[in-house]
Amino acid sequence: MLSDHSPTATIAVKDLETARAFYETTLGATPKTENDEGILYTAGSGDFFVYRSEYAGSNKATAMSFMLPDEAFDAEVAALREKGVTFQTFDAPGLEWADGVASMDGGQLRSAWFTDPDGNILNIECGMPTG
Repeated sequence: MLSDHSPTATIAVKDLETARAFYETTLGATPKTENDEGILYTAGSGDFFVYRSEYAGSNKATAMSFMLPDEAFDAEVAALREKGVTFQTFDAPGLEWADGVASMDGGQLRSAWFTDPDGNILNIECGMPTG
């Protein structure tokens, strides 16, 4: 069954070198393997694949989320801001916004959305039950 195997997020990009600079320098991801068409990165205990595609940035929904421990969230938001990341806001029921960070359930769940250079929507969040 597929549920016995770990999924890998896949992110389409137009230019691998621009993507490399963002994912390695801005986000701190570590390349695991690569070829001419893509780079497999390790982040935490998971992987994600960045690959060249003419459809880069066409997804208008969150492409990848990073689940953070509550105590790491504020520092990660600050670190991303220091590297020039701008957080997005939008209207959605149940979200309360403060300085680009959304909170839900009385502040127990917090999230921030941003984009990579191709417009792929990424997210960091904390407070989500992990099982």
